[in-house]
Amino acid sequence: MSNTYTPPKVWTWDSQNGGTFASINRPVSGATHDKTLPAGEHELQLYSMATPNGVKVTMLLEELLEAGHKAADYDAWLIDIRDGDQFGSGFVGINPNSKIPALFDKSTGIRVFESGSILLYLAEKFGAFMPQDLAKRTEVMNWLFWQMGSAPFVGGGFGHFYAYAPEKYEYPINRYAMETKRQLDVLDQQLANHEFIAGDEYSIADMAIWPWYGALVLGRLYNAAEFLDVQSYTHLQRWAKQIDARPAVQRAVKVNRSWGEPHEQLPERHSASDFDTIPKA
Repeated sequence: MSNTYTPPKVWTWDSQNGGTFASINRPVSGATHDKTLPAGEHELQLYSMATPNGVKVTMLLEELLEAGHKAADYDAWLIDIRDGDQFGSGFVGINPNSKIPALFDKSTGIRVFESGSILLYLAEKFGAFMPQDLAKRTEVMNWLFWQMGSAPFVGGGFGHFYAYAPEKYEYPINRYAMETKRQLDVLDQQLANHEFIAGDEYSIADMAIWPWYGALVLGRLYNAAEFLDVQSYTHLQRWAKQIDARPAVQRAVKVNRSWGEPHEQLPERHSASDFDTIPKA
């Protein structure tokens, strides 16, 4: 391979290293500016953006409301990671890792960060979408943690080098395409024998996995559907379309979204009636 890189003895930060998110990536943590977070009337305050990790949480909140859990009503505030909102002092106060999503529960005074932790917190708070049977619960947890550990290879690996890096390099694209396809095959084989990811019950495992892998096989991530031959994963396709058709999911993907077509966007959400303000497709 030409243009090989020889690492220096000590790495130093080049803030102009290119790529889609170069302007906000940095090797240190903490706030860069003072900014108080807004708060609405509901107990649950979500600070997020409609990336796959953000959609996981709005899926669960909308599914809880669909199932009749009125106390799951929530305010969703846009944290635009393209503008560095995640480095405001208020946001860093509830997530020192400066990543969306983050949740604050006014009823308990508890902050919750990391999308998997938020899913588990809400499922336990409302006693929903998490089986009580030990074996079934463990299987849901297996897949929840699988997603949390696996998706960085898809997003930070394949997605970065295929879609966001300033130049295309064969080695990293091949490396992460191979791993992404292996993960798609893991899911496809699991779904060959189960209606949902963790068995016969819709759960937070599905909500964790669908915004990444469902969106990928439906052609909504990285413009990579043909490259990855996603149509060959027939069981995963069946599941992805089944989840995509759920009314709660169709609402959830619009929350904290500020790009795309007008009918796809609801940058802030404070009540169910906010969806009525979205223009029709």
